[in-house]
Amino acid sequence: MGDKANTHPGAAGRATAADHPASVRNVVLVGHSGSGKTTLVEALALTAGAVNRAGRVEDGGTVSDYDDIEHRQQRSVQLSLVPVEWDGIKINLLDTPGYADFVGELRAGLRAADAALFVVSASDGVDGSTRMVWEECAAVGMPRAIVVTHLEAARADFEEMTRICAQAFGGDDPDAVLPLYLPLHGPQAPDGHAPVTGLTGLLSRKLFDYASGERKESEPGEDELPGIEEARDRLIEGIIAESEDETLMDRYLGGEQIDVKTLIEDLERAVARGTFFPVLAAAPAAEGARQGIGTVELLELVTRGFPTPLEREAPRVTTVGGEPRALDLCDPDGPLVAEVVKTASDPYVGRVSLVRVFSGTLRPDQTVHVSGHGLTDRGHEDHDVDERVGALSSPFGKQQRALTHCIAGDLACVAKLSRAETGDTLSAKDDPLLMEPWQMPDPLLPLAIRAHSKADEDKLSQGLSRLVAEDPTMRLEQNQGTHQVVLWCLGEAHADVALERLRSRYGVQVDVVPHRVALRETFAAKSSGRGRHVKQSGGHGQFAICEIEVEPLPGGSGIEFVDKVVGGAVPRQFIPSVEKGVRAQAVKGVAAGHPLVDVRVTLVDGKAHSVDSSDAAFQTAGALALREAAAGATIHLLEPVAEVGVLVGDEYVGAVMSDLSGRRGRVLGTEQTSGGRTLVRAEVPEIEIGRYAVDLRSLSHGTARFHRAYARHEPMPAQVAERIRQQERDG
Repeated sequence: MGDKANTHPGAAGRATAADHPASVRNVVLVGHSGSGKTTLVEALALTAGAVNRAGRVEDGGTVSDYDDIEHRQQRSVQLSLVPVEWDGIKINLLDTPGYADFVGELRAGLRAADAALFVVSASDGVDGSTRMVWEECAAVGMPRAIVVTHLEAARADFEEMTRICAQAFGGDDPDAVLPLYLPLHGPQAPDGHAPVTGLTGLLSRKLFDYASGERKESEPGEDELPGIEEARDRLIEGIIAESEDETLMDRYLGGEQIDVKTLIEDLERAVARGTFFPVLAAAPAAEGARQGIGTVELLELVTRGFPTPLEREAPRVTTVGGEPRALDLCDPDGPLVAEVVKTASDPYVGRVSLVRVFSGTLRPDQTVHVSGHGLTDRGHEDHDVDERVGALSSPFGKQQRALTHCIAGDLACVAKLSRAETGDTLSAKDDPLLMEPWQMPDPLLPLAIRAHSKADEDKLSQGLSRLVAEDPTMRLEQNQGTHQVVLWCLGEAHADVALERLRSRYGVQVDVVPHRVALRETFAAKSSGRGRHVKQSGGHGQFAICEIEVEPLPGGSGIEFVDKVVGGAVPRQFIPSVEKGVRAQAVKGVAAGHPLVDVRVTLVDGKAHSVDSSDAAFQTAGALALREAAAGATIHLLEPVAEVGVLVGDEYVGAVMSDLSGRRGRVLGTEQTSGGRTLVRAEVPEIEIGRYAVDLRSLSHGTARFHRAYARHEPMPAQVAERIRQQERDG
């Protein structure tokens, strides 16, 4: 692996439908924004012959032509599939966004892949979010390799970067993170920088020079061998430590020269098992060159070292009713089980679903069962419907290349699945099945919107439903307490993309308005009120008088109505009318227009008229009595308080606790967790954490996570309440 002498001139080509799972590799590229993932994908496509030297596919466009929004924002915002072929193996390269706001796209890529390439920039190093994704992959045993990019940058140091990667990713075994190659440097420039022109294969002791634009092999000079041998010995020891042959280490330490073929086979097995993580270097091709530095070596690693779909255990599968269902591992002839890992809208063909097939074979015009995914809390309805599959295709930039089928282990784009959404399961219509959904990040940044015009209002509902169908990390809320439409997003960039898609894809213009939390009101002390509704203007009049007492109750008590009328002062048939009027006024509020809660309203007296009293009159009197009681009392404004848990690196605990206190939060305690992290538990008013998703990311350099849950409403401090009332009056 990685030490072949030839350049595989006949191996390149366009990826087509795979005929067997063993000839498929599904690889997700992971790394922070700007690490060079998309550039690397383009370099691999060039080397594999999928694009020409200008970086264009045969039928127009470039491999990176995915989304107009990506071009405008100059960053990846969605998962993209680029299939290439190398040595008869179809490689599905899944390019993921590196920005934290689009972690949902990353998780979809992890679900669809069987191995991961972690792309690390030599000029930027390893960030905290990349470490967290590494830990996620480790938890499920996903095989991984590391690619160091940007070696052309000033002061880029591959050996130092390898040491940093071993420290960041190696955990208790840094010798499991070792380079397979060392960079080969050209003549030193006047500024002292020596450009990388090729690679030195440690196992083969060969030089692979890309300076001419083609990979050329040569022998190292005598002066180069000592540096090679030192790194080679350490690599061999690392490989042998992971070998299944327990005698190999003793033989090696005893002075035996281990055959290179044996070492490569052990290396490939260790990589596929996810116990050894090779480090490689890569750089895009120079202008006019056919191959980028390290791309041949990387393609060899993927085809020979990364596992086939046959080696991956499928996610848990049940019947729609919840009964466990056992499946043969990745059997093209088995029952159909596929999953929608991404949903997109194309202006010409409509909805397009990117599907990973885990069992069976998917074909065009096949009728399948679509099973819902249980994300009703995010605006995604559960559903179980039959749909007819449209055309199957393989994407490449903006082009779609027709496929005749998609077997277990492969990925394809499916047209015309109008009901299927991201996370849904496709199965045989006579044997409906459901895959366990992957973990979605919780959107915690609220974006309150309203239609810009009447024309937009007519299209808003459909536009929003299509938007959340594409993106399960987004939650749509119709807030009954504030009467706002709220899109819950992962961050500001996520919100910006949502607004842009509403405008450009669905023709809906919206205005962003301040997000409001659902406030409530309550009485601070006991009060009383009299409601008098008497009108006489000829004919049948209106007459109702009632007297009430109002007293506060503990939080969460709601509205309690008590009848203590004696002597029939209010006829029995009108007592429910008084209660109805009181409750209706409580919903409207008695001071600032927020619902009244946690009070006991006692009807103590009243008067009626034998002719003019009515249900409507006593409803009005009940409402008037409550308003009069409020006019003579102190009314507390109640705000929602959230239980917040922040998982943060130990080095940021002090800053997080200080920040929470500044938000009127009460820190309840801390709890040490694994990986040098601490869980900080606190109660914080919701009005203070509207932008906490953004602020926490800045505070912790993207390494912290938090969750929130409604706890209760409690009285707001007087000065804060006055500020809120003033804002409402001004607004």
